[in-house]
Amino acid sequence: MSTEPQGTKQALISYPAGIPQILKLSDREFAVELRFLAAAKLFELGRLTAGKAARLAEMDRLTFLYELGKIGVPAINLRDEEVEAELEAARDLFE
Repeated sequence: MSTEPQGTKQALISYPAGIPQILKLSDREFAVELRFLAAAKLFELGRLTAGKAARLAEMDRLTFLYELGKIGVPAINLRDEEVEAELEAARDLFE
């Protein structure tokens, strides 16, 4: 019988022994950090929404968005064309 929640999968990542200790992390803390950083990068690249990235990181959405700021990833992830559309809409408001 599987111990995974229904609808989830696992990925196994191999890494050299001692990496968590170099980073001054326990093995558990390192696993949590890897999961968060993977989720943050996928969000930053626009591959996952904030909600889905938060689920991947095993956090609630607000905590995930807050933690992004600690690693320099903007919580608002607009593409260039979305930024331009927002600026155009703001200009239209003031005309």
